[in-house]
Amino acid sequence: MLETYIPILLVMFFALVIALAITFTSSILGPQRPGKEKLSTYESGMKPVGTARERMSIKYYLVAMLFIIFDIEVIFIYPWAVQFKKLFSEFGTPVFYSMLIFLVVFELGYLYAFKKGGFKWD
Repeated sequence: MLETYIPILLVMFFALVIALAITFTSSILGPQRPGKEKLSTYESGMKPVGTARERMSIKYYLVAMLFIIFDIEVIFIYPWAVQFKKLFSEFGTPVFYSMLIFLVVFELGYLYAFKKGGFKWD
């Protein structure tokens, strides 16, 4: 059974070896002339304002986490809704109750974010 995977493993091994060889060869043989302009920060063709070590508002991270939570919710709900009739006829009410528990947990998370002021985007 494992003999059937040997050609795939060999191809993956050779691909990894070739990729590493090309990367290291280019870093050894390629020109390396670092200068002040090349080492400077590049931001959309504009001169950077301030330092890269500035503190970001916690609101930025909170909005990012809410966006990720919303995406995860949609990723789970959409396929479930598309296949709901088939799942319900095959498995019955546990399919409905499992999604209901999933949604309640997510809504509790949204309620917590609302109470903490995560939706106040000033």
